[in-house]
Amino acid sequence: MSKDWILVRGVVEQGHQVASGISEDTPFPKGTIEIQKPFFKDLGLDLSELFNGTLNISISPNKFIISNPEFTFLNVKWIDTYPPENFSFSCCQIIFAGNRYDGFVYYPHPETKITHFQNPSTLEILAPFIPELQYGTHIELKIDSQEIMLIE
Repeated sequence: MSKDWILVRGVVEQGHQVASGISEDTPFPKGTIEIQKPFFKDLGLDLSELFNGTLNISISPNKFIISNPEFTFLNVKWIDTYPPENFSFSCCQIIFAGNRYDGFVYYPHPETKITHFQNPSTLEILAPFIPELQYGTHIELKIDSQEIMLIE
């Protein structure tokens, strides 16, 4: 199925820093993404080439709804100390400094999370490491409108 890309402008913002493990008070020193990747791979989504952390992109004042993601994994028991979670993923592209980077919108379903909730205007992206990106950097993001609805 072909993608129905729409272009969204956003700003890189600081997240909770738990996905990458760099938060000083995280219970996951390796980061949640590094721990979760093998579970997603076993379910059919190999994220091994992507950075072990999320890129948080504010698309404010817009919000988004994950409507028909390419991948949804239910009841993923990725760690013994927390209940299982649901995750969805949708292909995306980051456009920055004349380059395009393929990645995924990473969406841990809030109804199954117990901590670290995101603003409904913040997309969490799994992508290759892009060293030039900093907090406050403006980027463009292509998302599939068949999978993610924007609310203006």
